[in-house]
Amino acid sequence: MIISRTPFRISFFGGGSDFASHFCRHGGKVISVAINKYCYLNVRQLPPFFSHRHRVVYSKTENVSSFAEIEHPAVRAILEYLDPDCGVSILHDGDIPARSGIGSSSAFTVGLLNSLCHLLKRPLNARELAETAIYIEQELIGETVGCQDQICCAYGGFNVIDFPQEGGFKLKPVTMHQARLQDFKAHMLLIFTGISRISSLVAQEQKKRLPENSSRLIQLADFASKAEKILCSGADLKEFGELLHQSWLIKRSLSDLVSNPKLDEIYNLGMQAGAYGGKLLGAGAGGFMLFFARPDKHPAILQALQEYLHVPFDFDCEGSKIIFSGQEGVC
Repeated sequence: MIISRTPFRISFFGGGSDFASHFCRHGGKVISVAINKYCYLNVRQLPPFFSHRHRVVYSKTENVSSFAEIEHPAVRAILEYLDPDCGVSILHDGDIPARSGIGSSSAFTVGLLNSLCHLLKRPLNARELAETAIYIEQELIGETVGCQDQICCAYGGFNVIDFPQEGGFKLKPVTMHQARLQDFKAHMLLIFTGISRISSLVAQEQKKRLPENSSRLIQLADFASKAEKILCSGADLKEFGELLHQSWLIKRSLSDLVSNPKLDEIYNLGMQAGAYGGKLLGAGAGGFMLFFARPDKHPAILQALQEYLHVPFDFDCEGSKIIFSGQEGVC
């Protein structure tokens, strides 16, 4: 039995510039951090005593005889790609609901790859995990997704990720003194809006509009560079929050699907209660909203948003990790 733990992520700046159709022409840059909320995948060889050959348990249970019968697109694609010659049992659990803007689908893909590759004694390093997950999601499944989530989930940590025009990616940790890092963390509030959405539908609309939005995406990637300078200098962290606000205003303009009156109301309540800035995480339309504010303003913001769930979090520095390995053999 193999159990993997893969972090979800918060993306601060540059989302959208991580689509290859954009960065291969203009380059791209994002700042994101893995958090201590996780996707868990329990994988083992299924004994040959059942009427089914494979068992997959997530929000539903699938008992099937072949990979092709599996409905879950990521599970089917990964098993067909790795092609284990034995029956497998896959059990998923997560700390946070899917479709909430924190990279849950990529965490699932990265975590399942990590678990199955260890079961098959073909372990991958973080770069291989990220690159393979990108290939599976974009090429085999055909999802409309960028490249940052898979990288953040595989590596963990707080990073600037550059996407050069020639392709690939370059990852650089954000370095701050410990006291400043703790102050930075203390400024953040993560609020669950309770609105679930299918991010690919929003991303598809945004991808259609990439040519007309290219100047905005270049600006969002430039914000990632500005944010890095703020964090790694002695600048007032208020500047980071104000930059988040500017970024959110631009992100809202990328598509009519990004926000809606309810989300605008939540955001405005947080701002009126004292936040410097914030943003909706992920592609948009629902999920989690991040606010950035002085810690002494947090009680007022939480009071204004008391009907919504506040989710405390910390950073994850390990990335996708095998937390249990009890196998005797291999498929």
